[in-house]
Amino acid sequence: MLTFYLDSLENTQAIAFELAKVLLPGSILWLSGNLGSGKTTFVQGLGKGLGIDGEITSPTFSLIDEHLQGRIPLYHIDLYRLEPEQVQSLHLFSYWQGSDFPLGIVAIEWAERMNHRLPPHLKICLSPVFNQISNSKSEIEESRQIQFIPSENAEHQYQAAIAHLASNFSHFS
Repeated sequence: MLTFYLDSLENTQAIAFELAKVLLPGSILWLSGNLGSGKTTFVQGLGKGLGIDGEITSPTFSLIDEHLQGRIPLYHIDLYRLEPEQVQSLHLFSYWQGSDFPLGIVAIEWAERMNHRLPPHLKICLSPVFNQISNSKSEIEESRQIQFIPSENAEHQYQAAIAHLASNFSHFS
């Protein structure tokens, strides 16, 4: 597990940008956090790191946004509006198996709504951090803790990515 404390949305995107440089096709990211915790902000940084020029927004209503123009395809999935029994009808496995879509990076917001286990993945937990020193509401909203936790049997798969982040962002730990 790797933990960072960030003081801005730009730093959240910068870490995601760096992560995108070392992720391989077939990577699955479980983005965990409350509403407004920075999940979509993280995916925006990931997209920039993959060379995606288009705007990345939350697919809350479209459910799945496919960004195919980057170095590796990015599939941004948001399950917030779905009940667990509805998720199965999306056939999400086809994104991480590469069977119907080019193998890419799958970033899932609200993955806890799935009623089946994800294959090996990297869980990224984002949570706001209350800054008692600051009187600025914007600073409070932008400060966050971010944790990178490989799932069981995924430690080896994401070891290089975590080491890359640790060496490039040690000043945030």
